[in-house]
Amino acid sequence: MASSENRRHDSKSSAGFTRREFLPMLGATTALAALGPRALAAASDQSAKTKPSDAQARFVYVGTYTAPGTPPGGTHPSSAVGIYVFKLNPSDGGLTPVQTVPASNPSFVALDPTLTHLYSVNEDAPGSVSAYALNSSNGTLTFLNSMSAIGKFTTHISVHPSGQYLFAANYGDLSAPGNFPVYRINANGSIGTMTDLFQGVGYGTNAGPNPERQETLHAHQILTDLSSSHVCAVDLGADKVNVLNLNLGTGKLTPATVPFGPVASGSGCRHMAFHPDKSHAYVLDELVSSITVSKYDPVRGAFIWVQTISTLPSDFTGVNTTAEIRVHPSGQFLYNTNRGHNSVTMYAIDEETAELDVIGWESTRGEWPRGMNLDPSGTFLYVGNQNTDTIGVFRIQPSNGKLKFSTLVVTPTPVDIEFGPLA
Repeated sequence: MASSENRRHDSKSSAGFTRREFLPMLGATTALAALGPRALAAASDQSAKTKPSDAQARFVYVGTYTAPGTPPGGTHPSSAVGIYVFKLNPSDGGLTPVQTVPASNPSFVALDPTLTHLYSVNEDAPGSVSAYALNSSNGTLTFLNSMSAIGKFTTHISVHPSGQYLFAANYGDLSAPGNFPVYRINANGSIGTMTDLFQGVGYGTNAGPNPERQETLHAHQILTDLSSSHVCAVDLGADKVNVLNLNLGTGKLTPATVPFGPVASGSGCRHMAFHPDKSHAYVLDELVSSITVSKYDPVRGAFIWVQTISTLPSDFTGVNTTAEIRVHPSGQFLYNTNRGHNSVTMYAIDEETAELDVIGWESTRGEWPRGMNLDPSGTFLYVGNQNTDTIGVFRIQPSNGKLKFSTLVVTPTPVDIEFGPLA
């Protein structure tokens, strides 16, 4: 994996009360008020801790970079061995180990719509993709098969909402520019034949604006929009989001009416996320630490620029690259990870324009936060600190979207975090 690191250039009740019950409570409240705001804040914190969680116990799957290699942007060789399966504790968001599944560099994982199968990349050279049957009663995985990705360093994977096709992104290098393979999913959930290998277009024969990171096409993410109208393929090397149509019969990808959405030259788009309203999109620009906000037309697949906003404080002077972006299920908040600043940026989303306003920054309690995700209820945010072998768990405050640290899970080289069936 050390050699792949060089190739990739991944930078560093109102219930009734009796008089006997009520008076002591009133007395306690009066006493707290007399103590002042600090005591009231402490009481509020304690109340939040005891409040029933909206989260539910469910199985959680963590992708990793595995031993003996040093991961991209890493500081030491990994000790991970594959995919780690956990059970979520809804009281504090903590994770209890369930199973470890040996695999080679399963850095990113995805589940099918029925939550009965899991798919992973194998971020190697050459790259591949793998399928697992998921036992919904105990969360465990059983290997089904692997298929070549016809490319190098497969870095992202997703399942079409129909459950019929699997998409992947090969980051690639000069000898094999990044591309996007498509596979048919067999009836038993295994990966079937490759139906297409979409090759985008970059800056031409010369390197892109950032010659160290944009020396060729670098496919980084592929996902379906929330209307299931188009497939969006994010290319860091080309500074564009390819907008594609999927033929459900043949499994072929073809350019949409508006074939791509651009970002600023040299921005290096990495990942993106859609707003629940289905008509706005957020593209995370890795190389310049910004987010490009666009109005999105799901009929034509068109991106119309609305805003570009920095992910960093104005006084930050260090080196930083962004990694992951997620929208809260409520559509009110958005989060991204910063590698270098080692933080999660928190944003409020304007309900009319969908523009972003920074709420603040929260330390991830670790280093090199790569993957990040929110549990389906929107109660907890999980962030994988790759270089310090921990997952930081934060409770999301529903009133303002701010993060409150909950617990730290120790696990080797966590990258992607995905949520499975209820436990």
